[in-house]
Amino acid sequence: MKTILKHSDKSHIISTHPCFSPEAHNRFGRIHLPVAPACNIQCKYCIRKYDCANESRPGITSRVLAPHEALERVRSLVERNERLTVIGIAGPGDPLTNDATFETFSAIHREYPDLTLCVSTNGLLLSDRLDDLIKAGVSSLTVTINAVTLEMAEKIYSWVSPRV
Repeated sequence: MKTILKHSDKSHIISTHPCFSPEAHNRFGRIHLPVAPACNIQCKYCIRKYDCANESRPGITSRVLAPHEALERVRSLVERNERLTVIGIAGPGDPLTNDATFETFSAIHREYPDLTLCVSTNGLLLSDRLDDLIKAGVSSLTVTINAVTLEMAEKIYSWVSPRV
């Protein structure tokens, strides 16, 4: 097995996270695992009915993976690419709404504790699930904010539910 980058000091997250560092963008790799299909909001602009070969952003996928399939994908990539530093879950729904997120992160963290586990969430369940994220080994968190006023939220969201 190839050696993966070790970074026990969390200050290295930014320098090795391709999403946060222009220097890291060309030197280190990341993958988003599509294990989280359920969402607790419906954004009016969010359409997941299609998959396109030219569309590779988080939230778009050909197929949702089971946690064991996601772990197998990570194993395969670690074997082939020692530059992989970040494993992210950003959907296709909201990761905190899906127990598969925590199962996937926990399994990866047990096997590859030096990889940075990253989650992107709308944050509605963050106070309920923060301890679960920490226990699963997540060390990088992004909260997306689409609206700061009720008037704007009404334009963006079809519905919001604190639980799915």
